[in-house]
Amino acid sequence: MNISSHVADQAVHWLLEMQQGTLTPRQQAAWQQWLNAHSEHQRAWEHIQRVNQRLRGMPSPLAHATLTAPTSSRRQALKLLLLLGAGSAADWGLRRQHILPPLTADYRSPVGQRRQVQLADGSQLQLNTGSAVDVHFDGEQRLVRLLEGEILLSANAGSFPLQVLTGQGLLSSQAARVNVRQFNDHTQVAVLKGRVEVMPNTYSGLPLVVEAARQVNFTRKGWDTPRATDANSGAWAEGMLMAAHMRLEDFLGELGRYRRGQLNCDPQVANLLISGSYPLDDSERILDLLEISLPVKVRRFTRYWVTVQARA
Repeated sequence: MNISSHVADQAVHWLLEMQQGTLTPRQQAAWQQWLNAHSEHQRAWEHIQRVNQRLRGMPSPLAHATLTAPTSSRRQALKLLLLLGAGSAADWGLRRQHILPPLTADYRSPVGQRRQVQLADGSQLQLNTGSAVDVHFDGEQRLVRLLEGEILLSANAGSFPLQVLTGQGLLSSQAARVNVRQFNDHTQVAVLKGRVEVMPNTYSGLPLVVEAARQVNFTRKGWDTPRATDANSGAWAEGMLMAAHMRLEDFLGELGRYRRGQLNCDPQVANLLISGSYPLDDSERILDLLEISLPVKVRRFTRYWVTVQARA
């Protein structure tokens, strides 16, 4: 069911008007006139009511943010859900609660693997280890929903911005190259080329514009101070893990994303610093290199339970 962006705006407007209180007779007549004017208006109205009903019965973070946000943010979120479809809204909420697994996503990459996808408009999408996305392209929008993990998006210019929806908000860009990583409570965005607008779920002001060579973390409510991109931003797409004076505990946390099982760091060596470029396709080789470059010992209880500790 196709609903234009303009009609979606009108449907959301009338829904919010009714939620604010009783309509005056003039407003009721105007709403009825709008509803009867076109079958697309009727489809949009039926659809936005279903979306709103599902949101009220859905205890997901997106639903709560949509229903309690300031009017401008609520309007934007409702319009997005209307264009996505009521079923998609429900799927998104269920996925955020881990009830509907990312296995059902349009595209996914298992732990330790990366994947490249060409989108309908020619844009390139790369998925990092343990990542999942849904893709929604039509005549009115270009949307990628990051369900979990990390993506590198090389967006081509088009009639509409290419948008990325995460658990904390919406990113919009035209021709840009951007790395997006989903954490439990925030999203990290690193702009490698072009510029990207960031709009958190419950933020009511103007979007944050992130320029090339800058990165930022944002939550549902706002963002921290943008800073220069770090050495590791997007390096995974080339199969590399980059470290520049990185704490060993943080380094192992990154490396652990690319292998199954538990990779532990003993607190005695957690603050050792490491630098260099490491090939992600051979994590066992990286662990061997650690014993050469640092005063540590790698203890392998099994392949799936490894601890890096101080050398005796």
